[in-house]
Amino acid sequence: MKSWTSRPVPHLPGSMPALRLFDTAKRAYVTLEATGNQSLYVCGITPYDATHMGHAASYVAFDLLNRAWRDGRQQVAYVQNVTDVDDPLLERATATGVDWRDLAASQIELFQTDMEALNVLAPDEYVGVVEAIPLIVPAIESLVQRGLAYPVAGIAGEPDGDIYYDVEAAGKHSAEAQDAWTLGSISGLSDAEMLELFAERGGDPGRAGKRQALDPLLWRVAREGEPSWRGGELGEGRPGWHIECTVIAQKYLPAPFTVQGGGSDLVFPHHEMGAGHAYSLTGVPLASHFAHAGMVGLDGEKMSKSKGNLVLVSRLRAAGEEPAAIRLAILAHHYRSDWSWTDEGFAEAKNRLRAWRAAADHAPAGSAAALVGELRAALSDDLDAPRALTAVDAWATAALAPGATAGSSVDAAQVADAVDALLGVEL
Repeated sequence: MKSWTSRPVPHLPGSMPALRLFDTAKRAYVTLEATGNQSLYVCGITPYDATHMGHAASYVAFDLLNRAWRDGRQQVAYVQNVTDVDDPLLERATATGVDWRDLAASQIELFQTDMEALNVLAPDEYVGVVEAIPLIVPAIESLVQRGLAYPVAGIAGEPDGDIYYDVEAAGKHSAEAQDAWTLGSISGLSDAEMLELFAERGGDPGRAGKRQALDPLLWRVAREGEPSWRGGELGEGRPGWHIECTVIAQKYLPAPFTVQGGGSDLVFPHHEMGAGHAYSLTGVPLASHFAHAGMVGLDGEKMSKSKGNLVLVSRLRAAGEEPAAIRLAILAHHYRSDWSWTDEGFAEAKNRLRAWRAAADHAPAGSAAALVGELRAALSDDLDAPRALTAVDAWATAALAPGATAGSSVDAAQVADAVDALLGVEL
């Protein structure tokens, strides 16, 4: 699947130091050593609705990581999937009378337009689940053959043969290995916490015939009226949610790759189960590190499609709002924090952008190098964008202060390049 187009990233003198990042699975800060090559997988959208601010915040967060690595002279392999067949997509298509393929295509195009507008660097590989099914089927077949997955009999008129991952067998299979996966090793949650979240986030703990309530679906056999694909020994059907990301990541990235990223709502079950699938398939951890962005609300309430209280990037853009200001409003919050979108916060972002642009015409001579150092120090410390924004604010205040020295065009250009390259904001 074709990705969007990245804007050129200015090259800055010097380089970013090694990054310190909070690792969700380790529950601690880790240093991502500058080995020369880094790899990143960020879970993509299910394209049944427009890009809301929660999506945008997550992709902007990992865009900071991508930019920081590149500024540190690292080669970055970046992969993102798109879940272009799944229950929510099919349900929305049925409800609106639109062919599911047309709905997916339109929302993917809108998402990519939003990402391009927000100056998010495009992934090197942008992979739809539908195109990855020929890779996913043999992976599931392998799990079945090794006793780590099993079919479930149909009930209440449902067909036989849905395939589920056996989390208990998988945990025992890897128990003796170093860096092994067992259920809860990524999320750190208790069984009760996992059970509650599993039910909330697409799991089916009450499905009759499963060996364990937390066993996730790997392959859904064909139902009348649903799209399906050849599944070899599995029969006609379509893949479950978690296995898709695992197989795509293993195809396009090294094992293990450096960072698995996504929103904090993906820690469990999505990243937990994906890590288990990967270990069961190869005996190697899926990722060396896991990092997660916080949730975004609206005026203090959780933002969700079910509630209908979404702030849509496309709607803001259609109203004439500048994407750079939207990005600044996101960057005002640390990527790991939960926060709310407010009109006041957006107004502050627009004022900030105006102040920075005004200051660029009055950049004090010799001021750029110090600011670049401050930006790098902030971003290398767990991608601390609010601290980076404060540094630019202080620079702008000094540039616009009464009696400040005449502006330096050289410093103005260097500051503009730094803000663009490191923060993704064009002045």
